[in-house]
Amino acid sequence: MTMMQNSPGSTPQVTAQTTPTIPAATRPEPYLRLHWTDSSTGAVGYLVVHTLRSGLATGGTRMRAGCRLSEVEDLARGMADKTATFDLPVGGAKGGIDFDPKDPRAVEVLERYCEAMRPWLDTHWVTAEDLGVPQHLIDAVFDKLGLGQSYHAAIRRSADPAATLRRVRDGLNAAVEGGFLLGDVIGGYGVAHACLAAAVSWGRAPAATTVAIQGIGTMGGSAAYYLHEAGMTVTTIADAAGTLHRAEGLDIPALLALRDAYGEIDRSRLPAGIDQLPRAAIVSADVDILVPAAISYALTPDNSYDVRARIVVEAANAATTPEAEAMLAARGVAVLPDFVANAGAVAWAWWLLLGEVDDTPATSFDRLRVIMHAKVAELLAAWTDQHVTPRETARRWTETPSTPSGPVVIP
Repeated sequence: MTMMQNSPGSTPQVTAQTTPTIPAATRPEPYLRLHWTDSSTGAVGYLVVHTLRSGLATGGTRMRAGCRLSEVEDLARGMADKTATFDLPVGGAKGGIDFDPKDPRAVEVLERYCEAMRPWLDTHWVTAEDLGVPQHLIDAVFDKLGLGQSYHAAIRRSADPAATLRRVRDGLNAAVEGGFLLGDVIGGYGVAHACLAAAVSWGRAPAATTVAIQGIGTMGGSAAYYLHEAGMTVTTIADAAGTLHRAEGLDIPALLALRDAYGEIDRSRLPAGIDQLPRAAIVSADVDILVPAAISYALTPDNSYDVRARIVVEAANAATTPEAEAMLAARGVAVLPDFVANAGAVAWAWWLLLGEVDDTPATSFDRLRVIMHAKVAELLAAWTDQHVTPRETARRWTETPSTPSGPVVIP
């Protein structure tokens, strides 16, 4: 491939490879790995394209101190699984920056990273928000670069790019109940309905089901909101400052109103009657459903035996290590994999791009709810009846995508 040109403050390096011929039992290597170093701060960034279909790959951009290439590779593989599972006509990719998003230089680092990745962002990589990078911020960076919006690589292919950009912006900014925007909550809505579908599979009413959620940023916060609205009892939530618990259930809307820009709750304004526990206590919460919605690799062999929930619903990408998942399965704890449970955001983004939904929230909610319930029901039926883990069943969906690999037609 062609080497990328340097941008100010950036030293991009490329390691690219096409997928080799390997045994079918082995997961394929990524199509491309790209490594960038910011000469101004020393921040390191990565782009991994796991699969490229019709010249396009989709996946968010995250920023966190300690982000590594191996993490971005896992996330890119997960995005490829998401696009295949939801029959989207594109491949999977992921961007990651090893830098503290709370650092005052973070926005400048993101700008230089996007400038360095511009050849891919312009023509092949459709990105969006992820951990440490909210959608409004990455959209502002794209606008500053003259690329309009983070879905640019797809929008520019449409028959009428200006009309498609308007449709995307209208969808992302559609107001929904609770004072939220549709683009901010659709992913968490899907996670909530993965949890609700699990309760249905047990024959359990929502009001008789308890949940703990690790992380209440965009994904975890909206999942908590919609679970609360559905009548489930969210007893425990955690953010970077620790774990909050109330056995009778937390007032989720009230707590969400106390969040800052980083998804942390102001402890000085907590309602009475809430226990404050160490951050790690979330894993051992005595609940039916545990939702890791913050960081990758939250559940490891070191803490998997602390899990008391009946099921883990991955709202964070790569939330459970393979070893921890095997240990949980041996104890009868199912794990709904991220590429099903939290794929609502990417599926919806492409439905919006393809003109299959518009800025009417009810249309998007209805479609995602029906599909999520059907998929989770199938996964848990195989788990209960055949002792096949949800990941094993879901993996079969990724092996033969039903969508053809022809050109993507965006109206």
